[in-house]
Amino acid sequence: MHAQTLLSCGLLLFLVTVSNGWLFSHFGKKYQETDDVSLWPLPQKYQTTTTTFKLGASSFQIVHAKDSSAGPSCSLLQNAFRRYFNYIFDNVKKHRANRDVDQESDLQLTELQVQITSPDSECDGYPSLKTDESYRLSVDQPTAVLKASNVWGALRGLETFSQLVYEDNNGAVTINKTDVSDFPRFAYRGILLDTSRHFLPLKVILANLEAMAINKFNVFHWHIVDDHSFPFFSRTFPDLSQRGAYHPYTHVYTPADVKMVIEFARLRGIRVIAEFDTPGHTQSWGKGQANLLTPCYSGSTPSGTFGPVNPILNSTYDFMTSFFKEISEVFPDAYIHLGGDEVDFSCWKSNPDIQKFMVEQGFGQDYSKLESYYIQRLLDIVKATNKGYLVWQEVFDNGVKLKADTVVEVWMNNKVDQELQNVTKAGFSTILSAPWYLDYISYGQDWQKYYKLNADTQVHVWKENPDYKHEMAKITAAGFHTLLSTPWYLNRISYGQDWQGVYKADPQSFNGTAEQKKLVIGGEACLWGEYVDATNLTPRLWPRASAVAERLWSDESVKDVESAYTRLVKHRCRMLRRGIPAEPLFVGFCPYEYDGL
Repeated sequence: MHAQTLLSCGLLLFLVTVSNGWLFSHFGKKYQETDDVSLWPLPQKYQTTTTTFKLGASSFQIVHAKDSSAGPSCSLLQNAFRRYFNYIFDNVKKHRANRDVDQESDLQLTELQVQITSPDSECDGYPSLKTDESYRLSVDQPTAVLKASNVWGALRGLETFSQLVYEDNNGAVTINKTDVSDFPRFAYRGILLDTSRHFLPLKVILANLEAMAINKFNVFHWHIVDDHSFPFFSRTFPDLSQRGAYHPYTHVYTPADVKMVIEFARLRGIRVIAEFDTPGHTQSWGKGQANLLTPCYSGSTPSGTFGPVNPILNSTYDFMTSFFKEISEVFPDAYIHLGGDEVDFSCWKSNPDIQKFMVEQGFGQDYSKLESYYIQRLLDIVKATNKGYLVWQEVFDNGVKLKADTVVEVWMNNKVDQELQNVTKAGFSTILSAPWYLDYISYGQDWQKYYKLNADTQVHVWKENPDYKHEMAKITAAGFHTLLSTPWYLNRISYGQDWQGVYKADPQSFNGTAEQKKLVIGGEACLWGEYVDATNLTPRLWPRASAVAERLWSDESVKDVESAYTRLVKHRCRMLRRGIPAEPLFVGFCPYEYDGL
């Protein structure tokens, strides 16, 4: 189609749309917004007009509707009202004086009334897997109305309302007449952070919980301990962190810290699911708990090293019973993540006591059966605490008997479709993380390949050409010194565009029945900590994780990468404005640059 024809068709569509008073988007229709607005993730249904209203900091307020089941005593909503009021007005005041609303000439929006329709507002509760996060938002003069069954849906609606607000050309805070009807596609929308490989200061965790709320994530998967360190302070077993943390005072999450994270998350509608991964990934556990790990052997003598948790001792299960009793009391969510991945069998194979146990149990040489033996006993221990559990896919693959409500996390990139088919065919709920390992950029060790190359010359070879060595040969053959930088363009990690692959991945794009696909309850983006700490976590995670957020929230038909890019660029600028140092997706600038350094 010729460009002129395209232009004519586009103009006609615009005129018809505006003449009816609406710019619209829902379920596969082309998305349109004002230049100043960019909703992320995209709502299920959204209609907006060209009619605008002004908001004044001295006249606008967010209030409880008179017939709402929640009122001023609902501290969760009161906290949210203040937070979103500040998002709407504080940054305007910080960067430019907000023009006062003209009482006579301006159409004003004076209130956003929030109505909780269910008798149980859940103000004092915690979000769960069954939480209803739906909401309806109507913006009209003089009052906007946000209706939700409970406070969790209201939180999502408040975020959408704040994203609809923009500044017009005169700097006035403005919003268009708009209707939104919205709900998440998936119930589980998570972010995994790893606090063992590198300790993450509390303020970094809280900042990323704030970013999660901005993107409508609802699960913080806290991979809190691992081989490298044990920063969780256990009242029952204080030596675990005293001996297993990088430092027993500066690199530990105290009970007050953990409580703060849980409450900060709750106020934003985010669940905190802690992971305590065993029997592997437990080297740090052994430093503070004697006889927990398996002694490894070299021939017939102990080597002085230790392997996974020792699964043949009664003392192991006594410890796990006490430990997980405490964990079940500290973390209020209905689920605990028990790990169960990447168990190295070599130490078990070397240990004569375990070899004898294998014979007695009739396991032969199949050490996956020994792993299953341990996991099964652990699951029984956790079941006794009335908690459900998530496990990595190896637990399912090894045939462990699982409770019906077990959630299996599929993380291995090979044969993802087959794994999803197998897990759902067996009737288990599953979440997908395989395509969303956001630490897969380059890792911190890519400096080694740069270090091994040698360039001490003066003609500068820089073009991204796979045959740059041939270019070097030509220059030196001509007798010129040369300077090489082609392999060392350190910005060539992702160029900000790897979010597109993240965006295209879909948890339900596997061969399975409709019933099987219903068992895929969501997914999560994982940022493992081998080369991530407070210096680079937030920009590495955002806005790439935002792409996962829209995939897990918006309708399945929302797949237009070009449209998503336009909105994501603006959303990234919004995160900067709210103090989140999200990395750039483009060459250019944001109206409000990040100034947190």
